[in-house]
Amino acid sequence: MTDEARDRLSARARAVIDANKYLTLSTADADGRPWSTPVYFTPDGYRDLYWVSSPDARHSRNIAVRPEVAVVVFDSHVPIGGAEAVYLAATADLVPDDELERCARLYSSRLPELKHFPPEELRAPAAFRLYRATVTEASVLVRGGDPELATGVDSRLVVDL
Repeated sequence: MTDEARDRLSARARAVIDANKYLTLSTADADGRPWSTPVYFTPDGYRDLYWVSSPDARHSRNIAVRPEVAVVVFDSHVPIGGAEAVYLAATADLVPDDELERCARLYSSRLPELKHFPPEELRAPAAFRLYRATVTEASVLVRGGDPELATGVDSRLVVDL
């Protein structure tokens, strides 16, 4: 793959993350049973993704015992055959108290319709916590008919964000 093609795919991945409000978070419990759920997210650049959840939610309990997660960001409104998707491998955790004020402000800044969560609403014994997924690998969907990278079969290519 040429550097130009790699740059184009990286730019595509960043555009998908920037344009979408929800991600699909995939976790597994201690026995390896998978669980996926959509969550609203705020990216911090392209390395960290934040969301608010109850620590009692199934995905939150799964993260507590197995922090490795998979994430997909995509636009579900595009016509069939027009999908743009970013696949992320990440490690997820609770945002530590010493980072909570900055990260909560960042999370609440993305869209005006988002509920503002001050740090005190994200610490025990409050009902919610702020979570973060730190990306370890990113890849994009390349359609089988891509004019430059066509293989005849849809595939994923690793990109730098």
